[in-house]
Amino acid sequence: MLEDKRINYIELPANDFSSTKAFYGKVFGWTFQDYGDNYIAFNDGRLDGGFYRSPLKSDSTKEGAALVVLYADNLEATLKRITDAGAEICMEIFSFPGGRRFHFLDPSGNELAVWSDK
Repeated sequence: MLEDKRINYIELPANDFSSTKAFYGKVFGWTFQDYGDNYIAFNDGRLDGGFYRSPLKSDSTKEGAALVVLYADNLEATLKRITDAGAEICMEIFSFPGGRRFHFLDPSGNELAVWSDK
């Protein structure tokens, strides 16, 4: 059932679908559906989204890019999985009112963050 006035779908650019699927599948357990040569959809277990083939990237929140923020029960373990999978940490773990988070660049160079309230 779709919920009125809720974020329903998110799309990000990706320049290499194989590495994108391998990274998000390994680190976060996402599943994928291919739609031709230029689009892959994902499901994170709750939210659907997709990656469109593009050399562009959403990589600078300092310049106004939107930030996708994922949640993790164990921030340090998630950071380790991300770095073990080859992603770059672009902002180390820091505290803020209500929790802690870090930012990383995915295989296509998109900046995302992971936070935890623990």
